[in-house]
Amino acid sequence: MKKIVLLLAFAAFSGSAFAQEEIKTQTQNPATGAQSSTEVDVRSNGTVKVESESRTGRTKAGQKAYNTGQDVKQAGRKTGRVAKKGAQKTGKGLKKAGKAVKNTAKDVVD
Repeated sequence: MKKIVLLLAFAAFSGSAFAQEEIKTQTQNPATGAQSSTEVDVRSNGTVKVESESRTGRTKAGQKAYNTGQDVKQAGRKTGRVAKKGAQKTGKGLKKAGKAVKNTAKDVVD
């Protein structure tokens, strides 16, 4: 009985969530890059909620600087991965060479 009540309650809440309609619009000023957005929520009982949000975006120069920073970050990661892989290969080679020297040293002593 409890499970049926819980399922009905869940269905009621999910149905009311679908009943709300949300409309979101975004505009961007091409000269400055400033963005503004407006959200309009139309609820199931007919009420409307409007939220406006505006924030300044990056200028074109700021976006280029940001992109450059991201490119440098990515290049650093690539370089780090390559260096790590090379060090691992070198370490494995040295370990293998050390074992070979150890084996030949035993043969000479015996």
